[in-house]
Amino acid sequence: MKIIVAGGGKVGELLCEELANQYHDLVLIEKNPDVLEHLLDHYDITGLVGNAAAYDIQVEAGVKDADVFIATSETDEINIISAIMARKIGAKYTVARVRNPEYATQFDFVRDSLGIDLLINPDFSAARDIAAIIKYPSSLSVETFMGGRINLVEFEISDRSSLVGIPLYDYKSKFGSLRVCIIHRGDEVMIPKADSRLQVGDRVHVTGFVNDMLKFRQCLLDGDGQIKSVMVVGGGRIAHYLLKLLSKSRIDTKVIEQDEDRCEFLSVEWPQTTIVWGDGTDPTVLEEEGLTQYDAFVSLTGVDEENLITSVYAKHSGVKKVITKMNRTRILKILGDVKIKSIITPKQLIANDISRFIRSRTNLQGSNVEALYRLADNQVEALQFRVKKESKVCFIPLQELKLRKDLFIVSIIRNEELIFPAGQDSLQPHDRVILVTTHNHLTDINDILEA
Repeated sequence: MKIIVAGGGKVGELLCEELANQYHDLVLIEKNPDVLEHLLDHYDITGLVGNAAAYDIQVEAGVKDADVFIATSETDEINIISAIMARKIGAKYTVARVRNPEYATQFDFVRDSLGIDLLINPDFSAARDIAAIIKYPSSLSVETFMGGRINLVEFEISDRSSLVGIPLYDYKSKFGSLRVCIIHRGDEVMIPKADSRLQVGDRVHVTGFVNDMLKFRQCLLDGDGQIKSVMVVGGGRIAHYLLKLLSKSRIDTKVIEQDEDRCEFLSVEWPQTTIVWGDGTDPTVLEEEGLTQYDAFVSLTGVDEENLITSVYAKHSGVKKVITKMNRTRILKILGDVKIKSIITPKQLIANDISRFIRSRTNLQGSNVEALYRLADNQVEALQFRVKKESKVCFIPLQELKLRKDLFIVSIIRNEELIFPAGQDSLQPHDRVILVTTHNHLTDINDILEA
């Protein structure tokens, strides 16, 4: 598959790293020759210097023969124009990153009328994930499938939890539908077995019906109740989308933003929200604005180091839920020492969306990837597949299928019914299946079988 990426910024570099490793023929278009040279030195790709919205550059890059054209430059308009041009030149599929809130209500028109197959908005995706974590205050992260019907929620096992040492096969009597899908223990990540037991400090991903998830959360004994107030530092695009998502709740929200004009804008857009003009990275300002009185703290400035420092300060001040936006993942390796657990990485959200889109087109005749998340420091993939009638897995009880090791079938959607399967259940045509695995690059439901 030939893929052309336009823009070698944070997202472009991550795509070069991930897609080049999946044996794709990848070409990068980048205006800055130094950036291009750096990426060519580090990844197995080809590239050229130029403006991706220029016809001659696209022709030279071979867009005519491209399977997928991905526009990820810093400018929405250039991304839209270059994606439209690429489609006209001959690219089979086009993807564009669009972040401006003014375009958010026009996604359907742009996609349907202008021929762009996928529009991605990392800021909205990040805000959606933050809102989900606020909804589940004990959680470290929340991934949603099937329009929110299924949630894969990450928790940490504390030394006060009554779950420590209990084998997972006892969970059915305690929690019904609940499934422990992933155990992250130190540097080790495992897909658990029935006799696996949780230990203090484990980070686990679980799913199940809401009532069963609530029972499980109560056994964590972490003391986190419902979040009723949130302080946000940074009033950019992510904050804008987050305020929209929180507007229907009764959560008391305060935003601290350094730019006076941005404060005026947010005050007009969200009059029910307290907007403060000030430096949210200054501890004095945080104290004056009552940091310790808030249930949650969200750091959304444009500088990773500022987000880290203010989050550590909020955590040490006693705020029970701290959520931090960071893009440079190398910094995350030190976070275990400072106890910051809920991390939002917008560029990784984009990469997940694009990887899902590409995989779903590598095997159009088979069962395609409909959703993709990377979990546990990117060591585990959670995937949603669609089952077709010719799939090899149909009508065979799960306990009789020769599944790959380190793979777990989480749930099945069948005719709008949600099923958390047992060994005697089987997959059927038209099912939507969610699974987790440590194996990379599964593109078809048949890939769950041993080779």
